[in-house]
Amino acid sequence: MADLTEKSTAEKKREDLVAKVLAVSDLVQYQDGTVASRMIVFKTAGTITLFAFDAGEGLSEHSAPYDAILTVTDGEADVTIEGAPFTVRTGEMIILPANKPHAVQARQRFKMTLTMIRE
Repeated sequence: MADLTEKSTAEKKREDLVAKVLAVSDLVQYQDGTVASRMIVFKTAGTITLFAFDAGEGLSEHSAPYDAILTVTDGEADVTIEGAPFTVRTGEMIILPANKPHAVQARQRFKMTLTMIRE
């Protein structure tokens, strides 16, 4: 029964965002020494998740079965895709290809939107 209540609460939070003008920077906050995240869309076709990285924090190398679009909303980070380095800054985006190892490391406090598209 608790699982149903938790799911309903999570779904309710996402529903509260629908049909409203949202300030992206207000939807996820920086937290000292960590990476904070907030999923705002979770559908069969894909997900949209917001992240806030404290300076020096990151996501270790991993891969995903679907393409993902990383859009920087604040700050600057280093991204590697199959070992190739990229720097992304506010207002820029990079496509992370499916099944290719990638990692993200914040150069400074950094916020991003990650849009994952499923096939």
